[in-house]
Amino acid sequence: MGADPRRRGRRGALRMVALLGAGGVLAGCASMPDTGDIRPVKASPGADSEVQVYAVKPRKGAAADEIVNGFLEAMTSDDANFAIARTYLTPEASQKWRPDASTTVLETAPTAGRAAVGGVSTGTSYQLKGKQIAVVDSQHAFQASTTEAEDYDWTMHLSRQGGIEGKGEWRIDSPPPGLLLGASDFQRNYVSINKYYFAAAPGGAGETVVSDPVFIRQRMDPVTRMDPVTQSVNALLDGPTDWLDPVVDSRFPRGTALKSGVTSLAFDDRNVLKVPLNEKASNVGREQCKKMAAQISLTLRELSSTRVEQVELERSNGTQLCVLDSVEADGYAPDRASGKPVYPYFVDAKNRLAWLSGATKEAATPANVRGPFGDGQLPIGVVGVAHDEDTAAAVSKDFSSLYVSSIETDSQLAAPVVRSLGKTQDTRLSAPSWDGRKDLWIADRNPENPALLRLVGGKGTPQKVNVPLLGAARIESVKVSADGARVALLLTEHGKTTLKIGRVERGPKSNPVVTVAELEPAAPRMETVTAVSWAGPSRLVVVGKESGGVQQVRYIQTDGSTWDTGVLPGLNGVQSVAAADGEDRPLVAYSEDDGIVRLPAGANWQPIVEKGRAPVYPG
Repeated sequence: MGADPRRRGRRGALRMVALLGAGGVLAGCASMPDTGDIRPVKASPGADSEVQVYAVKPRKGAAADEIVNGFLEAMTSDDANFAIARTYLTPEASQKWRPDASTTVLETAPTAGRAAVGGVSTGTSYQLKGKQIAVVDSQHAFQASTTEAEDYDWTMHLSRQGGIEGKGEWRIDSPPPGLLLGASDFQRNYVSINKYYFAAAPGGAGETVVSDPVFIRQRMDPVTRMDPVTQSVNALLDGPTDWLDPVVDSRFPRGTALKSGVTSLAFDDRNVLKVPLNEKASNVGREQCKKMAAQISLTLRELSSTRVEQVELERSNGTQLCVLDSVEADGYAPDRASGKPVYPYFVDAKNRLAWLSGATKEAATPANVRGPFGDGQLPIGVVGVAHDEDTAAAVSKDFSSLYVSSIETDSQLAAPVVRSLGKTQDTRLSAPSWDGRKDLWIADRNPENPALLRLVGGKGTPQKVNVPLLGAARIESVKVSADGARVALLLTEHGKTTLKIGRVERGPKSNPVVTVAELEPAAPRMETVTAVSWAGPSRLVVVGKESGGVQQVRYIQTDGSTWDTGVLPGLNGVQSVAAADGEDRPLVAYSEDDGIVRLPAGANWQPIVEKGRAPVYPG
């Protein structure tokens, strides 16, 4: 996103901009000529997170448009409790205004124009307009707008305060709810983090964590006065977001919070973080406490530049509850898998399953797997490899049949576990996908009998998965997360293929029905998506294009946000893409022009196999 263009006509709204750590003010938001209008200067070039904005109070006798523009500027600052922003409001409006209730994000800073209502004696109104791209709610959850940005329109009323005969100071009595920011100011002020909760399982809680992405302030939170580390812990203790809540559990007892008055959590010289909790957590057992500490450790891992070596939880009286080190916390991560080196797999020129060794720095060397998928017994179309890398599922070259086999031992090809009666390849089976629970997922795209299927443990009778919000859309591709709590679906309807994320709800053991609930757009700005892969706990890599644009390969968060992701180097004719759960492995893709290629960190795409297709990482 570029910096928000500031509107002509904004007068007298000053804000000072400082570079953190530079020791002084670099520029004001407005130049001060000897004559003529005050013209605002762009406040956040390139949305630099190191730039901090300081709001300025309204001057005496300020015109109504100065009050409006000054308030809009003040909302972009870090001022404590937005005290200066409140000086632009009437006393009643200031008491009711809750800037922490929500943040509305527009493509650019809102425009303000006088509305054709009101008068000098009754006040005046301004219309705030823009293109809305998202809302961050009170749970810090990012909710992206639909494919096309939505129109935002809010009428803000001003009235005279004090004075006689309408000569008082203009103040706003109907501000927009929450904060209203342009994209660059939002990007400058907020950062995305992953909170972690335990996956709920039938008959009890699971032992794998699930990420819950939210946005927090990059610096001190103006309302709570908490630093980013403390904000993250506080958001974790508040519980999961509404969308994820039905499929996860927190190990913190209900009502657990930071000890009263705690607004700052700091690491000591051994990178140990002490977290004082209130009395609700004082009586938990040791094992439960360690799982609580693991949630904190994993949540802070991506935020802090300092490695969290140890988390120590304290009771409200200051005594120690438990201690957990980073190695123990790793044991709960959804990508812990088998501990084997993770290499990409692909289908070679002879329709056999092969894997690529040395796919990080040195040149990759293809080798066929053992068993019927690697020795030619089954001509393969597409494949999915289980997280333990002992087993794989392969769809036959004509896409009609699904087989499961070991890829570690020699064996004969067993009978297919799923068959499709679709009349053409693209109306038969999709590529298979494994979750971290060792369950196998696949879609039958037969229009006469479409189904999303799951095989528990990769074997037995396929179970049909309920997808109540699917409507007339057809599932083209299914990619389930390593934690098994979310699934990414490519859905085709009316000639367009879009990407949605669903929540995986599992029934009790007495009624083990699985449902994909509350499908949400994951790439709302893309008109069509042709390929997708999980690329971490809450990140996807997608191939697609925006309306009127060209094909892109880019990262997208599961909540639809794209900050701190960006478009990857261009690659023509991409048909499929694969990413590992960890960031230490390169992206791998299949291009019609270049075959199998990889994208190491900081480099461009590199050809590695000229004649191959359908690359996958375990999952």
